[in-house]
Amino acid sequence: MSALLDLQDLHVEVEGKEILKGISLSMEKGQVHAIMGPNGSGKSTLSNTLMGHPKYVVTRGRILYQGQDLAGLKTDARARAGIFLAFQYPVSVQGVSVMNFLRTALKARFGDQFQPKEFRKQVKAAMASLGIDESFATRYVNDGFSGGEKKRHEILQMALLKPSLAVLDETDSGLDIDALKTVSEGINHLRGPELGVLLITHYQRLLNYVMPDFVHVLVDGRIVRSGGKELAHELETTGYASYEKEPVTS
Repeated sequence: MSALLDLQDLHVEVEGKEILKGISLSMEKGQVHAIMGPNGSGKSTLSNTLMGHPKYVVTRGRILYQGQDLAGLKTDARARAGIFLAFQYPVSVQGVSVMNFLRTALKARFGDQFQPKEFRKQVKAAMASLGIDESFATRYVNDGFSGGEKKRHEILQMALLKPSLAVLDETDSGLDIDALKTVSEGINHLRGPELGVLLITHYQRLLNYVMPDFVHVLVDGRIVRSGGKELAHELETTGYASYEKEPVTS
């Protein structure tokens, strides 16, 4: 049986500069893998590469998703295949309500399987399970949203789109402690055997609430160490400097 995500010696360039320098990682459905690293280590490059952003060029290696090589597959096709990206800084879309945005997204994801009659029922149920007020649906996408509301909107999208792989790019960025707890509860609510989560973060604090199965330290475009959840606590004490010149270990 194929892994959910299998990165094989992945090298990526951005505008001619190599950012990722040989990443190998394998994850299964039901697992949460945390990618931790300092600013500029390549964390967001990894998330954008997984979603097929054209600016990020794979120069060597492969990305296998459920056994399928993603080379040449455009972003929209990857999303329809069940890959979801939560942005570090979600943009606002004035004039488009959350409800209309979700309706369009679900139709694109599920095609003929999308049932408009069931749509509102599904949205209301998802909002209730995540503790989101129904008035949220009539607001414009991220327009005037707090940091916490933007991230909760992304968790709502996850709940409805039912991805197999969720890539959360510094979803804790800009959140106060209450918003962090709320968003973490949403992530934990969606955890299950059919979902794999790649949790990209700079700080350990998110991992106090969302317990990872594996932690990988990314420094200068390479995974320099991998381990269990205890590695995140070690990083909180030692920082990243001690890993900058270490060889890759497991």
